[in-house]
Amino acid sequence: MESISVFDIFKIGVGPSSSHTMGPWRAAQQFTKSCKTRGLFHQTTRLQCLLYGSLAKTGIGHGTDLAVVLGLCGEDPETCNTSNILTRFRELKNGTSLVWNGELRLPFMYSEDVVFRKSETLPFHPNGLSLIAWLEDGGTFEETYYSVGGGFVVQEGHSNTSQMVTLPHPIERADELLAYCRNMRRSIPQVVWENEKMWRSAAETQAGLDRIWETMKTCIFKGCYADGILPGGLSVNRRAAKLNQKLLGDRFFESPERWMDAICGQVKSFQSTLKWVSCFALAVNEENASFGRVVTAPTNGAAGVIPAVLMYYTCFCDATDEGRTRFLLTAGEIGSLFKKGATISAAMGGCQAEIGVSSAMAAAGLTEALGGSPDQVLMAAEIAMEHHLGLTCDPIGGLVQIPCIERNTMGAIKAITAANIALESDPTQAKVSLDDVIHSMWETALDMNTKYKETSEGGLANRIPVSVIEC
Repeated sequence: MESISVFDIFKIGVGPSSSHTMGPWRAAQQFTKSCKTRGLFHQTTRLQCLLYGSLAKTGIGHGTDLAVVLGLCGEDPETCNTSNILTRFRELKNGTSLVWNGELRLPFMYSEDVVFRKSETLPFHPNGLSLIAWLEDGGTFEETYYSVGGGFVVQEGHSNTSQMVTLPHPIERADELLAYCRNMRRSIPQVVWENEKMWRSAAETQAGLDRIWETMKTCIFKGCYADGILPGGLSVNRRAAKLNQKLLGDRFFESPERWMDAICGQVKSFQSTLKWVSCFALAVNEENASFGRVVTAPTNGAAGVIPAVLMYYTCFCDATDEGRTRFLLTAGEIGSLFKKGATISAAMGGCQAEIGVSSAMAAAGLTEALGGSPDQVLMAAEIAMEHHLGLTCDPIGGLVQIPCIERNTMGAIKAITAANIALESDPTQAKVSLDDVIHSMWETALDMNTKYKETSEGGLANRIPVSVIEC
């Protein structure tokens, strides 16, 4: 049984894609560590990366090449300077060398050492990459990795790279989670909290959750004051800043907290509340598309849904710090259920696996924060996913922009709607369970044509030709 922490679902990193940017970045770091462990680091004379399947087909638009190269250079997506990330990559791309892990300078020619094998897909997963170290003795050392969604990476020949621990309340299905809640008379976040103790102290868990919220909050605030055109060649204008200005006027606030106070102090109307939710989601995903710092939730392409709904709770629902903690713990557990029972990878399941899962997570978190029962929480998640089933992933130009950014606003609104329905419903009368909808989502994913799974070969991506500008 796979053990998944809330911090496996929520990861701080860099846009635009968890599977195509974050995962390959982590694979490059793991390869470096592997070479060091085997004593091959200083015997290496050249590095090469081979990208397969979806990573090859949409890798440039998703920054896969950037992620691998910066990962080999020793940069970390959680801490790197995002303000000059594109400039740094251009210099490496146009240069003749890189400094591996910041220690060893090696010759590097982008056109020869980053290879896009678009016609080849490795058998285990569409998101495959191989990293090769050429050695002084003429031999090579090679490892193959799969980016399986949400920033999770599996090395070929290994079951997974998740830390395996024995949890007091192991959970594979939603009905098992509900049974713990009923038998122990606990809420969902209380059950999750007990499991999290097996990884770290209670204080460390709380500090980590606070950092996740702080990163989300900062990302929204930054996106609401960033104007201009998104990189990549589609000439997509940022919209969050203009919407923020329309709702708040020309006032600028020196901190996210002061800005949020101004929003909370407004006269609330249904229309303005909806506009704010859309603004929050747009802000996050415009930052994501600009290689900004976001929280994978559970993916980067869907990174705006949960922050938007959590900000909605904060600004419009008499929020508490404790409520935000319960929101994140609950949302994280729902995300892990989808990963275990289906997928959170668009390359495997289409956009239902990203926006659909994030909407279900957000609906569950909001229902919990607003005082819903465990049954109502699971019902909210089921409702949200039920109305995302079959959603394809067809990014134009392989960029996480159209229709990805707007889809986050839709996912957020659906999550709020699902929570409100669940809170006013009797879950005992529900005809479909969360386990049912997770199973149906996986069946739908298996039946979905490959061209609708993050390949940019079908749907909107096939209708609108575009020339992607390389980073």
